[in-house]
Amino acid sequence: MLVLQLVTQVCVVAACAAVFLFLGVQQLRAEAESSALNIARSVAAAPDVRELVAEYSADPGTPDAPSLRTGPLQAYAAGVTSRTDVLFVVITDDHGIRLAHPDPDRLGQVVSTSFADALAGREVVTWESGTLGESARAKVPVYGPTSGDRPVGEVSVGFERASVFDDLPTLITGIAAAILVALALGVIAALLLRRRLERVTLGLQPEELAALVQTQTAVLESSDDGLVAVDADGVVRVWSDATTRMLGTGVEPGTRLRDAPVPDAVRDALARGAASGLPVGDRIIYVDVRPVRRGQRALGTAAVLRDRTDLLALTERLDGVRTLTDALRAQRHEFANRLHAASGLIDAGRADEARDFLRDVSGRGAVDLRVTGLDAVSDPVLQSFLGAMAETARERGVELRVGEDTLLRSSLLDVEDALAVLGNLVGNAVTAAQAAAAASVGDPWVEVTLLDQLDGSGTGELVMTVADSGGGVADPSAVFAARTSSDTDASVHGHGIGLPLSREIARRRGGEVWIIHAGGAGSGAVFGARLPGAMGGPSGNEETDDE
Repeated sequence: MLVLQLVTQVCVVAACAAVFLFLGVQQLRAEAESSALNIARSVAAAPDVRELVAEYSADPGTPDAPSLRTGPLQAYAAGVTSRTDVLFVVITDDHGIRLAHPDPDRLGQVVSTSFADALAGREVVTWESGTLGESARAKVPVYGPTSGDRPVGEVSVGFERASVFDDLPTLITGIAAAILVALALGVIAALLLRRRLERVTLGLQPEELAALVQTQTAVLESSDDGLVAVDADGVVRVWSDATTRMLGTGVEPGTRLRDAPVPDAVRDALARGAASGLPVGDRIIYVDVRPVRRGQRALGTAAVLRDRTDLLALTERLDGVRTLTDALRAQRHEFANRLHAASGLIDAGRADEARDFLRDVSGRGAVDLRVTGLDAVSDPVLQSFLGAMAETARERGVELRVGEDTLLRSSLLDVEDALAVLGNLVGNAVTAAQAAAAASVGDPWVEVTLLDQLDGSGTGELVMTVADSGGGVADPSAVFAARTSSDTDASVHGHGIGLPLSREIARRRGGEVWIIHAGGAGSGAVFGARLPGAMGGPSGNEETDDE
């Protein structure tokens, strides 16, 4: 483009220079012709010239050349020539005989060019070649001294061709200077435009820009992830169709992000990111925001939106399976212990005692849920789940108990979400209590308190608090952040996906998971969770009482 601009400028300037030069030459020619005509008219109108030419024309003989050399007409013509810098001033009679001429040897001879037009009363301006060379000459008729006389001769005045174009070098110099200035300005403008285009296009050529647009379109249309690109001025430059599907609204490129028709939480996530998940309707959207740079220049940010709702649901199920697996493993261990006890009694020949032991086991169940306060948990699913968690915690040397303020008046509706959140909170609390017990004196414990709150529609929310005897939360602001490669095994609360996952599950339902008390200085942390719509209907104990 730079070369094209420079070539175009050179061609335009060259064409203009040629036109100006042509007009300048024409102007010099016109000025020379006009000057010659005016001088010729002045000479032809002089009274002495008219009278003398009329006398020579009236004499039928040929004028004497020696007398003409010293005559008044020759002196007059020479004076005009010296004063005006013309090439020649020639005066002739009506027969074309030279009465005055720059070359005295040619006096008395017939001129070499036609004088018919002058004798016909016409003024002639032309370029002709005569005895003195090519010149711009004007021929004017000379009339007699009496008014109304016919032409009695002519005056011919000429400028030498070289003298006509004496000013041409100056004209060419001026045109050349103008050309150089124009080209310099054109080059500067082209360079500035090139610099501007390079900055706007990031140094990409038109072919590269076309390929980039094609690649971008193919990537955006084939990807299930959403993309929002915002420039350094906060203007949206890319808003993909996948983003529109995820957020339920579209934004035209060129709109400022602060003016986008999206909730404030979504706007903040697009500007800063939402690594722990952004609830949008019944979906959980992860937003990863990265700065975009080219070299040392900051171009803005690019936000990648990923819908992880299906993955979150699968994670919930896997987490529930993990919890149930741990419970089954604890039950298997407890059941194996009792079988060993019964087998030992039988081997010792104490069959009656073995029979009584097995009868007692079958009456109490396969596993004795030794959890303080567990009777306050009326829902059978939650009761069994806490019992299994207690067995797992007991294997790690941690006591799990139910808080005295536990009060459930309804049964569990959404088992997966409730068990996933409760299991993650209890699991992290057991880990924290176990870690603190290894470094200090005291029995580690975890306390769970469950409450429900019903509304008029028959459904309600489950509120849970989980406290532990651990060392507290060192950084409450980062506890719900997803784990990165820089995390160490020493971290307890939030050292995996448990707490971030629990918060995402709760937020998807319109609830929340938060830190009630960060702990520290010898006291453990207390976490709270609220799950709207997780409870409903009468509790399991109420159904038993009615029966």
